[in-house]
Amino acid sequence: MKKRHEQKLVVVSIALLLLFNIPFLLIYSLEGAILGIPVFYFVIFSFWLVSIVIAYIVLKRHYE
Repeated sequence: MKKRHEQKLVVVSIALLLLFNIPFLLIYSLEGAILGIPVFYFVIFSFWLVSIVIAYIVLKRHYE
């Protein structure tokens, strides 16, 4: 794997570490729902899904 791709994955990991930190997550501790899902859970799973998509794109470009 190229160093550039490894660095991108490390940046994604650090971003997730910061996004899943309790003080940041408490910002989204709101009443209400998005598509029937509580806002807090929607935000957590959205961050998680976006990080998986970014990692997939980085790895897909590596193996082409």
